[in-house]
Amino acid sequence: MAQILVRDLKPEAVEQLKLMAKRRGRSLQVEVKELLEEIAERNSRLHEFLKFAAEMRRVSGPQATDSVEILRRDRER
Repeated sequence: MAQILVRDLKPEAVEQLKLMAKRRGRSLQVEVKELLEEIAERNSRLHEFLKFAAEMRRVSGPQATDSVEILRRDRER
């Protein structure tokens, strides 16, 4: 497993992390590890979703017309 060192954290941030860890019955190290892994996983899922959305826009053809324009044309009939 990889290790990282985070320097110069604000004391307030460290205290909040300690409180979070205590509420969950975890050590500070485990709490920070879980938070970082969760953020990395969310970012990965978001990246995959954005790739998927871009592909859907690419293959879907022309974009839908603005609903205001549709209503205007309908009234003109």
